[in-house]
Amino acid sequence: MTIEIRPITQAEAVEYLRVLPYVNGFPQEEPEPAAWYAGRAAWSPQRPATAAEVERYAEDLLGEGFRPQAAFVDGKIAGGSAIVAVELTLPGGRQVPMGGVTATAVLPTYRRRGLLRRIMGAMLDDCRERGEFVAGLSASEATIYGRYGFAPATFADRWEVRRTDVAFSRPHDDPGALELVDAATASAVWPVLHERARAVRVGEISPLPGKWSSLDELPADGSGRAHHLIHRDAADEVDGAAIFRLPWSPDPEYAGELQVEAFEALTYDAYRALWGLLLDFDLTKRVVAGRRPVDEPLRWMLTNSRALKLTRTRDNLWLRILDVQRALEARTYAATDTLVLEIDGQAWQLEAGPDGAVCNPTSQDADVSLTVNELGSLYLGGVPATSFQYAGRLQEHTGGAVTRLDALLRPDRAPYNAVGF
Repeated sequence: MTIEIRPITQAEAVEYLRVLPYVNGFPQEEPEPAAWYAGRAAWSPQRPATAAEVERYAEDLLGEGFRPQAAFVDGKIAGGSAIVAVELTLPGGRQVPMGGVTATAVLPTYRRRGLLRRIMGAMLDDCRERGEFVAGLSASEATIYGRYGFAPATFADRWEVRRTDVAFSRPHDDPGALELVDAATASAVWPVLHERARAVRVGEISPLPGKWSSLDELPADGSGRAHHLIHRDAADEVDGAAIFRLPWSPDPEYAGELQVEAFEALTYDAYRALWGLLLDFDLTKRVVAGRRPVDEPLRWMLTNSRALKLTRTRDNLWLRILDVQRALEARTYAATDTLVLEIDGQAWQLEAGPDGAVCNPTSQDADVSLTVNELGSLYLGGVPATSFQYAGRLQEHTGGAVTRLDALLRPDRAPYNAVGF
């Protein structure tokens, strides 16, 4: 058996695509309710692509920013994945290049042969060569990617609330106005909102081209067409938007459900006004929202905080730190301190503060020891170092060092990414 890992050519694009679940119709998500999905299905249904669709996909496959790698076994493509070029917002607001791992699959008849490990190695090497010191992905299964150094860095909630249980604790006099708009208007609004949000939101990602170009398409899960709601401030500028659906169900248990597919608010007024309407929409009885931040403020705006019922929390963005020195120097920190971190056997002295950091290899004894996996979860502040300490995955060699590390990494808000790739 001869195995070769390399980028594909245009002539190989169709064969490459037929390996991928979104083309061949194989499952691409674990069979559990998804935190990123407001629908009732365990994972959104996927039909195999038609021959004409595959040909159309192949025409645009090798565009700018998409870097596929394939595993050829005896000359035939047996597995593949790709890197998409995106940006990640770090603590301090710096937006850095990130290699986004996507469209990963190995044909069932070629499993357990080490193909994915070799594909992943080639892609991460490509990221390093291009100067990307961090890679990211969204994991279809939680047990696969830790072996390659990835770890959960952001998380998302799926929650629901019954309309009859909703009452806001304080009245709101909105200086702006809400408006239902068509898909074309929404498609123009969302990129602007997202750019403003990701400038300040730790963990947010730049959108792929065409992210909001098909807002009028009907989804395959039968949830019906999207409705688009925007909020304008007193100066008539859009500062918030929501995409929601009102799926019909023959089952009275699920009838009258409003599903929030996307939500963005840049101000308190926009946030309060948008949720005020969505949670009190006529002839509905339940609101379900997916891919929401784990520190959702809405719960604390209600007189009954228990009304907002969490139905699932799941990891969202996984990170793999490819260059420890550059990564630790790229972000800012919540305190001023100096620590020696031993990461996979290499000691690094980190001199950190609110204005940035200097990180260099050192021969000094470590204050804390960890692996690149734990570093990926700690990097944006999404997981406390103390959690890994209590889990036995991080070792403290200097008393109080883990608490000091948490003080450095602590974010104002939980890191969150509203879009994926």
